[in-house]
Amino acid sequence: MATETATATSDVLTGTGDWKAGVGGGLAGSAVFGLLMTYVIPAPLLEVVIPSMYGLAPPAAPFVGWVIHMAHGAVLGVGFAALVGLKPSIGESAGNSLGAGAAYGLVVWVGLAVIVMPLWLSAVGSPANPPLPNVSAMSAIGHLAYGAVLGGAYASIAN
Repeated sequence: MATETATATSDVLTGTGDWKAGVGGGLAGSAVFGLLMTYVIPAPLLEVVIPSMYGLAPPAAPFVGWVIHMAHGAVLGVGFAALVGLKPSIGESAGNSLGAGAAYGLVVWVGLAVIVMPLWLSAVGSPANPPLPNVSAMSAIGHLAYGAVLGGAYASIAN
């Protein structure tokens, strides 16, 4: 004779942060940084450098550059959400989240824009390969803006 046991289920918190808030915050931050790249940072960063990371430029492809840039921002936003999951106090207030996001943006700048991007572009043979290290004040400001908007938007969306 078979028996059935009913079990109650409830929402399970995995402690991984709010990935949807990470995506939303990452997209918001990427939009701000993208506007800085479009109107302040000299070409061809958005039009050639970013698409050439995937062999999609030259020639200049500004729409493709925007799509890739926004996708990078969304993925990095999920990374921020994972950090919030590891240290929930980061996301407890808008101020904490904004500050942590700004710091995260600078870490992303050093790790990815200063070091990884020049290596990657060299490896794929891009004609738009920056020097290693690729230190640029405008890039640092853009990544700082990305992170601050990411953190602020994360707090708004998650809470």
